[in-house]
Amino acid sequence: MIILKVKDLSVSFHTAGKIVEAVKKGSFAIKRGEIFALVGESGAGKSVTALSIMRLLPPRKAFFPSGSIVFHDHELMGAPDELLQKIRGKSISMIFQEPMTSLNPLHTIEKQVGESLILHQGFSGEQARQKTIELLRLVQFPEAEGRLNAYPHQLSGGQRQRVMIAMAIANNPELLIADEPTTALDVTIQAEILSLLKRLKSRFRMSLLLITHDLGVVQKMADRVAVMKGGEIVELGDTDRVFQNPQHHYTRYLLASNLHERSREFTGREDEIIRTWSLNVSFPIYKGLFRRTKGFIRAVNGISLSISGGQTVGLVGESGSGKTTFGLALLRLISSTGSIQFMGSEIQGLKSKDIRPLRKEMQIIFQDPFESLNPRLTVGQIIEEGIKVHHIEEPGKKPEQLIAGVLEEVGLEPDIQNRYPHEFSGGQRQRICIARALVLKPRLLVLDEPTSSLDMSVQTQILNLLRDLQSRYNLAYLFISHDLRVIRVLSHEIFVIKNGDVVEYGPPEKIFNEPEHPYTKALIKAAFDLEISS
Repeated sequence: MIILKVKDLSVSFHTAGKIVEAVKKGSFAIKRGEIFALVGESGAGKSVTALSIMRLLPPRKAFFPSGSIVFHDHELMGAPDELLQKIRGKSISMIFQEPMTSLNPLHTIEKQVGESLILHQGFSGEQARQKTIELLRLVQFPEAEGRLNAYPHQLSGGQRQRVMIAMAIANNPELLIADEPTTALDVTIQAEILSLLKRLKSRFRMSLLLITHDLGVVQKMADRVAVMKGGEIVELGDTDRVFQNPQHHYTRYLLASNLHERSREFTGREDEIIRTWSLNVSFPIYKGLFRRTKGFIRAVNGISLSISGGQTVGLVGESGSGKTTFGLALLRLISSTGSIQFMGSEIQGLKSKDIRPLRKEMQIIFQDPFESLNPRLTVGQIIEEGIKVHHIEEPGKKPEQLIAGVLEEVGLEPDIQNRYPHEFSGGQRQRICIARALVLKPRLLVLDEPTSSLDMSVQTQILNLLRDLQSRYNLAYLFISHDLRVIRVLSHEIFVIKNGDVVEYGPPEKIFNEPEHPYTKALIKAAFDLEISS
């Protein structure tokens, strides 16, 4: 039985005085109880298609030249708001690609998960609370009952994604749209979440529209698959057939894209950029009416490392292990104790005004690109901001030329400078963030999951770009990731971190071929032997 039928769907946007065609006459159907995957590179139109089904695109920007979207017997194109409100969140639910932008920063976890239960099922406050705890435990959210009053900014990227999944499955929807549901999750949790979605699908005969750039996940999860390129569906069929006998050249290109598992040789440490000794980060625990400090959570425990020019140090571990916290402390963006030496000088005790001139030399690419881009500024203004603040100049070049050059370096067209962040796909936004950091020509670059939202073919391009830039400018990288395949490609030395402690470190050959710690062994097994059970 077909529950959703999309026919000749076309979606266009009014952008900077011109019309951009995002989806072109796409047609597919989803049966009850099946997993249907939509794959393609960033900007192919996958997320736009999903948002069209939910009718969540901005009405003033987006319009539909053609198409029909029928859910059961209901035509959703042009449907009244009353019908859409009944369907959204109950019959059709969605896990969004970027959880931080989808969660309300002013509301607690309990309020955000519970409100759909109260709205659609009429739960009382206590009933919603207990169901929220049950849902959070179902998605392996740590210490669910004790974290109900937490806000999104207090959670790691993986924890925020799990809250989104809990919200999406709260009302047992008939169709669940999962837009990159495991993008922010470490490899050990990916398989658990995907297994959970598969079990829920079987238990409730729920259909799943899976949008992803991970072809390995598609092959293990999906019954049927549609391949998108430039807004068009170029191939459609059973997953086994598409993977074993792809008909379209673009499908063959995607299947052939792979990361080269090697890191360039690093020969010396004479140009040390940054060093830490016994770096510690603790967060206070407040309790009681007057919010007194009753203790501390140790997020980073005495980490010592050194990064030289031309070297990449990889920091790997599960969500919440302290990776991002360490990176922020390294750049003096959060408080810490211990020693931090940058370019031979101690910076731990410097005041804000004294460290400000060094900001040009140390840059960061954040995990969630949309969260770190100002939605009110154009791409050109976002990149130009750093140029103006730090007075960056190149002889004979205007700021617009510097911006155009760095956009081309990261694989974007120079003419996008007048467009806004919301007009781009997740992968394109990540490349804008990389361009913003690179335009300042820093000595140290902290990369916090810089390829997590990119499809495999673009991952390879970005990693090759980062290596070329490192070689050209002798950059030092701290590369933070939960993806061991990516860490293996780029790193010269790897630190494995668990609950704020370094449990193992060494060159990639040692870590991957001769791991000693059980935690390292578990991460490697999960990364290269992903198993999704029904």
